[in-house]
Amino acid sequence: MAILVFVESAEGKIKKTSVEAVCYAHALGGPVVVIAFGHVDQSELEALGKYGAEKVLHAADEKLNKGIIQAYASVLGKAMKDENADVLVVANSSLGTPVAARVAIKVGAGLASNIVSLPDTTSGFVVKRSIYSGKAFAYVELKGQKKVLALKKNAADIKEVGKAVGVTPYSVEVSHTDLAVTITSSEQATGEVLLPEANIVVSGGRGMKGPEHWPMLEELAKALHAATGCSKPVSDMGWRPHHEHVGQTGIKVAPQLYIAVGISGAIQHLAGVNSSKYIVVINKDADAPFFKAADYGIVGDAFDVLPKLTEAIKRAK
Repeated sequence: MAILVFVESAEGKIKKTSVEAVCYAHALGGPVVVIAFGHVDQSELEALGKYGAEKVLHAADEKLNKGIIQAYASVLGKAMKDENADVLVVANSSLGTPVAARVAIKVGAGLASNIVSLPDTTSGFVVKRSIYSGKAFAYVELKGQKKVLALKKNAADIKEVGKAVGVTPYSVEVSHTDLAVTITSSEQATGEVLLPEANIVVSGGRGMKGPEHWPMLEELAKALHAATGCSKPVSDMGWRPHHEHVGQTGIKVAPQLYIAVGISGAIQHLAGVNSSKYIVVINKDADAPFFKAADYGIVGDAFDVLPKLTEAIKRAK
């Protein structure tokens, strides 16, 4: 039986989290079939063969550019049937997770999200899930033949295991019912490095004292080739755009390095960053709660620390 992987893209490029999903599917052991929707660069699709895809399907219908969940779920359900796939793997994301839930209902599959490792198949099919905003793990057994797996960011290592493959056009007829949703507006994330995909994130809080001081934080982010984020109060006050809000009610990130500048460390913020591999906190308040969650901390005024840190990074490069 094949394993189908739904890959997401942005501006024609495959997202890193989706490449992780392909690598995860390859590690599961079955033939891996990848499917992508809408506008995606041909070279990006072909390169998925390097990460374990044996076949790449491309449903290029322009109606699939908008990310309408119902339409994606219908096409994926059909693709699972056409490719004789009992397992669907997606990246755990604001798009992938709701799509996975709808596909599971359509095909009668067991669903597990926030998966952090390969399943234990010694006696069944048991997956390990991150729960309670990363504070605990749950082991869930999927007993049905069909399974839908939503993979948490950084749960699979990206490794090249093959070579580029050809791309097969996948023709679909999307019904009017599936396209009944109307997207009235959307907010496009901007910046050289997008927050959900970043390996390094530099975030600022109220300790930055105002939006006029953000350039020094942005300069540090540029030196590190990092994305910029912020705490909820900062976005609520309009200092930074909402799409930079990191936390339980904003974007949850899992970078290799998270640098928090002038953020006290409220539990809602920690819930959005505690999957980071390393956390560095810069705060002049030595009693700030964030220091308890940090791997490294600097007690000092951000306006003194940031310029020196940025300059040291530039010299090191």
